Amino acid sequence: MDHEFFMNKALEQAAAALQRGEFPVGCVMAYRSKVLVTGARSRSGPQRQNELDHAEMSALRRLVDLDRPVERGKVVVYSTLEPCLMCYSALIVNGLQKIVYAYEDVFGGGTDVDLTALRPFYRDRAVEITPGVLRDKSRALFNRFFSDPKNNYLKDTPLAQHALAGPS
Repeated sequence: MDHEFFMNKALEQAAAALQRGEFPVGCVMAYRSKVLVTGARSRSGPQRQNELDHAEMSALRRLVDLDRPVERGKVVVYSTLEPCLMCYSALIVNGLQKIVYAYEDVFGGGTDVDLTALRPFYRDRAVEITPGVLRDKSRALFNRFFSDPKNNYLKDTPLAQHALAGPS
């Protein structure tokens, strides 16, 4: 699979979310070298107290609603931000084994959880993680988000500080 092609599609989702004033995370799930479903962050921010509508969860809902069979073990998830623990575990539980992300979430990323230390349901899963694909493009979206004084969501977190600190 062309990781950069599909990550650019996820970045389009993230940019559209940013245009709507949302946290700029986009997700694409690719299957057989085609975009299968997409998702973007929605209803973000403390005013809504909503931590369910993450981009990966939105795409996952679309995936489970498909009216055709898909070999989930062959689906590749592209996310502009490292999935949080909720999204990571939801992807795993739903049989997705390949995750590619652009920007590391130094505040809430969950992909470094040691699955071998968990119970058999998780421990026996083989998950392939590919970090850093088009990292700078994703970081630029977070920099724009956190630089905007209207956006207070996660404003004083390590993720915001990391994004605003510049390339590293």
